[in-house]
This record gives sequence, structure tokens and C-alpha cells, in this order.
Amino acid sequence: MEQEQKSSASAPQDEPIIQVRNLETYYGTRKILHDVNFNVAKGEIFVILGGSGSGKSTLLRHIIGLLNPSKGSICLFGQETTELGEEEWDALRRRMGVLYQGGALFNSMTVGDNVALPLREFTDLPEATIGIQVRMKLGQVDLAGFEDLKPDQLSGGMKKRAGLARAMAMDPEVLFFDEPSAGLDPIAGAGLDDLILKLRETFGMTIVVVTHEMESVKKIADRVIMLFKGHVAAVGPLDEVMQNQDPMVQQFFERRPDEEKLDPKEYLEYLTAGGNREL
Repeated sequence: MEQEQKSSASAPQDEPIIQVRNLETYYGTRKILHDVNFNVAKGEIFVILGGSGSGKSTLLRHIIGLLNPSKGSICLFGQETTELGEEEWDALRRRMGVLYQGGALFNSMTVGDNVALPLREFTDLPEATIGIQVRMKLGQVDLAGFEDLKPDQLSGGMKKRAGLARAMAMDPEVLFFDEPSAGLDPIAGAGLDDLILKLRETFGMTIVVVTHEMESVKKIADRVIMLFKGHVAAVGPLDEVMQNQDPMVQQFFERRPDEEKLDPKEYLEYLTAGGNREL
């Protein structure tokens, strides 16, 4: 059943929703991302994968416009974003939603007011209509009836779902998830995975997920990009990436600790050679 869900909307042939080309980033003199290239197709679930410090969260911040790259280009909905002004970015952000790691809810506001916030900020809808929209979004994430509670009255999994309802408030074309399973028990994490699949199947959303949780990746991913120290170690359908013979890819999927430290210079030479030399 899981495979049927994933395959029915995977690999669309439309122009990519997201295109990243030759992306490089520095923090001071330290290079964080190295010549990153990939596309995200309309309607697919694309996972940005990698260990701690691999650059995956930095890459997400570039895509959603929180950071400007040092070099390269990012296109969203066919529009180059690296030179956009704030007003142009505001228009683009209305077409996408972001679920941050902790949900990023305002504790002083009710759950309903949190979900209503983007509607009040970016639309002229009357309050009665906003109230209907809030109840609908909360219903879609199985939180119907919780609009009057404060975030600190919710469990960790419920906070994530409330944050997701807010991310969906503007009916986005693309949803971004930053470590959605972080801090959740396995049951709550599995429930969030099911919800991601349901959103894609029901609304045809394009979904980009940053994570290192392999059980989640195996369940939801159509394609993945795997980063190692800011380099693209592999990109493609999950099954193909898992068969990649890159030693860092194999170590990650096999959950093997470092037995000896790999020299970064040697690994860079390996990547530059296209994986065609021995380490």
C-alpha cells in the first residue's frame, strides 16, 4: 500500500518546481556547500539527507530565501530568486509553507490564532471566513477542536501538526519540512510520515523534507539528495542511492561509526573524479 501511495504521484514530467544550479556557500572563509545541483519535480516528495554538519539545513535556508548563496542560482516556480527584493520574495513565500523543527508556534497565542496568523497578515478575508479556514486546516492534521488551546498544552507531536496546519494556511504549492521527526517518539513520527503522504496524495503538493531519520526516508521519499560535508554524494531515487558505492553513502545507510577518519582532501579528490578512483 505504501508503495502504491508513493508511486502514483512520483516522477511527474512538468517543469521542475525547484532548480538549484552550481550552488556554493561560505560562512566567513569556511566553504559550507560545494557546487550543489538538483531539481525537484512537481508533486514529488524530495528528501535532503545527510548527517549532522552536512549542510542540509543551510541548503533549505537558501531555497526558502533566508540566506543568499555565495555563488550559483536557485529557481522557484521558474523564477530566479537570488536577486529578488523583499516584496518579490513575499509573493513567492505565499506559494509555499514551512514547518520548522519545533513547530515555531507563538506560545502567547492560541493554536487557532497561530494558524490564522498568515491569513490575517496576507489576506483581506473576513474573520468568519478565517475561522472556517482555521478549522479546516486543523481538521486536515487531525487537530479538530483544539483551536482554543495554547501550544504549551499540546504534546510534541500535536505541536508539529499545529505548525503544519499553519504552514498550510495559505494553500501552498510547496511544503518544506525541517527535521519533522526531531523530538518525536516513533509512533508520533510515523503518524507525521503518514500525514505527509496523505497531503501529497490528496492535494498534489510538492514536498521537500530535510531529515536524517532513515525509517522516515524509506517510507516517504520519491527521490533524495545526500550531502556529505557540503558535497553532493548522491542524488536520485532512494533505491538507487542506497546502492551507490560511495563509501560515505554506504556508511550512512549502514549506520556504521567512523572506524578511521577519512581525509577530507582525499574524499574531495574522489568526488572530483566522479567516484572512479579508489580511496
